[in-house]
This record gives sequence, structure tokens and C-alpha cells, in this order.
Amino acid sequence: MSGSPASHRLRVGRYAESNRIYLLTANTFGREPIVRDFILGRMVVHQFRKAQDQGFAKSLAWVVMPDHFHWLVELRRGSLSGLMQKTKSLSTKAANSCLDRKINLWQPGFHDRALRREEDLVKLARHVVANPLRAGLVERLGDYPLWDAIWV
Repeated sequence: MSGSPASHRLRVGRYAESNRIYLLTANTFGREPIVRDFILGRMVVHQFRKAQDQGFAKSLAWVVMPDHFHWLVELRRGSLSGLMQKTKSLSTKAANSCLDRKINLWQPGFHDRALRREEDLVKLARHVVANPLRAGLVERLGDYPLWDAIWV
């Protein structure tokens, strides 16, 4: 994970713990709204599902916005950095193949927040998936196609 000094600061003090719940956020390169394309958004979602199928993380909630994503996960094995590197790398490769050109889909680094199990995870999941409403992309959550939560 290389990049700007800011991306280095994101890593300072990062410690990943299996079976811990994290809220992960990644931004598109330059915060460009490239993932407004539904097909590109589904490629990101596919990587969330692949990480779960391979036993790296259990997805609790997620939303893919045009210029970032939020992913509430329970880390099962490996590291947060490894999970995010793989997710971002594979979704970029899929996007490049789909677009038939080379793009940098994601900014270096990511944000993470470790959560305690006693926190209201359902409330946080609702907040995550309501991003499209707050951003004014849709009037009803059901109208936005790139979100999911195990409680909703």
C-alpha cells in the first residue's frame, strides 16, 4: 500500500483483529464519481461477496457510492490491509477489462474504524446504507441498487 503521506498516516496504529467488526471506507481516485456506472458498482459488490465466500470477511452491510464505498465487516482471517488491497485491486482489474482502458479506480489507503460488539450495529448499518438518501441520489432507499445489510 504505497501512496501519499496522507495514506501513510491512515496506517499509523492500525491493528487488525480476527472476529472484530470494522467499518471500512475507500475513495475513488481523485474522488471521481466513476462508480456511478451500475456495472462498475456491481464489480465492487462482487469483490465483497468473493471476500466472504473465501472466508476473509463476513459482510454485515455495504453501500457503493459513485465516489466511495462503506463496508461493515467482521474480519475472519488475514489483515484489513490485505482484504482492502485485494478488493480494490480485483475491482480495478475488472473495471479496466470492462472499460477496455487502464484507470486508477481507487485512492491509495483506506479508513477503518474498529467497533465494539455492544455498539448498535443495526443502527450503524442503517446509517451506512442510507448514504444514497443523504446524498440526494434517490428518494427511497429501495431505488438505489448498490447496497445491502444482513438486518434490512
